[in-house]
Amino acid sequence: MTDLDTVERLEWDTPLFRTALAQFEEALPHAGITDATAERLRFPERAVMLSVPVLMDGGVLRIFPGYRVQHSTVLGPTKGGIRYDQEVTLGECAALAVWMTWKCALLRLPYGGAKGGVRCNPRELSASELQRITRRYTAELAPFIGPREDIPAPDMATNEQTMAWLMDTYSMQKGYAVPEVTTGKPISIGGSVFRPEATGAGVVMVTDRACRKLGLPLGEQRCVVQGFGNVGGVAARELEERGATVLAVSDVSGGVYASGGLDLAAVRAWAAEHGVLEGYPGADFVTNAELLELPCDVLVLAAREDQVTAENAGRLDCRIVAEGANGPTTIEADRILADRGIVVLPDVLTNAGGVTVSYFEWVQDLGRLFWGRDEIRFKLEEMLGDAFDRVWELHREEGMSLRGGALVAAIREVAGALEMRGIYP
Repeated sequence: MTDLDTVERLEWDTPLFRTALAQFEEALPHAGITDATAERLRFPERAVMLSVPVLMDGGVLRIFPGYRVQHSTVLGPTKGGIRYDQEVTLGECAALAVWMTWKCALLRLPYGGAKGGVRCNPRELSASELQRITRRYTAELAPFIGPREDIPAPDMATNEQTMAWLMDTYSMQKGYAVPEVTTGKPISIGGSVFRPEATGAGVVMVTDRACRKLGLPLGEQRCVVQGFGNVGGVAARELEERGATVLAVSDVSGGVYASGGLDLAAVRAWAAEHGVLEGYPGADFVTNAELLELPCDVLVLAAREDQVTAENAGRLDCRIVAEGANGPTTIEADRILADRGIVVLPDVLTNAGGVTVSYFEWVQDLGRLFWGRDEIRFKLEEMLGDAFDRVWELHREEGMSLRGGALVAAIREVAGALEMRGIYP
């Protein structure tokens, strides 16, 4: 049996990994699995650390740290994003890989969780430098990834172009095109329609279902969205299309707020022209910290981890927190929000739209048979709805939080498979 105090002796010890492990430990008493199975699921199966040498545009050679963590292969190949960020660490990747395992299991996808990245500042790098980082990172990682081993996807500061470079590099080493090695690709090389919007749209699908369970029609809710990128921007648009009022959105420069609701079309046009929301003339400017505390009905967290903490959880002024990002709420904040009666829609459920449509993309690539947007959207809403209903049932019947219900449901899925397979040799 491993307790949290022993984590400090592990290579992936970080606050974020401790959060992921603490959530697992809190769910265990309700999951009903054996001690041996729990011990196997506490830690990743494989963690790869890489040095990524890149010749910069100025002719200088730089070495970037790179990582890939694969948490569990019990249900199938691992799946997870690749991020480029100055804060990427082995421990961060380990925590995100753990959450990805629970996410895939909850949606009953035949995957385990993985996550990887390169520690760099993508804003300071040219497109050619980013391409060289991606290609060398892929080449170094090639022995550990593949369509039946580990399938990367975009994450923070990576996108369709990044995945195209990754797919091409891997394919060049194989000698033939392997589109199914990654998801989130351009449609022209095997990508799927609706994949770019899937995470943000999924956040709103889950929020809508929760609102109906709570007797709060989404079309009557006032919403604040932290983030205006691929997740937050799509979520804001989807909320507006379902009749909700979006009061505020934010990006790295801060947030814009209008008490009567934002003109999202104008906000998008400003952001497209200027690169950031700062300076937008049609609303009040607020900091990201202030945005979290604005009065609203639904607060969507679509930025990054550790945004709601013990320090600010008592000042949130909302009924529902929807976690579009991974790990945006700390363990201490979770307890404060629960005590205050604020419903938290957990990340492993709420932002699972991306990996679900990534699964659809992988299946389409394997079969070389592609689906239409309406079919994919319908399948996504159906799968998210099924997962939500199972979590809601655990929440009501066993008196646990929605996060607890999501984790228990996921842990039981993985544990059941692990116990049937056993330990080799």
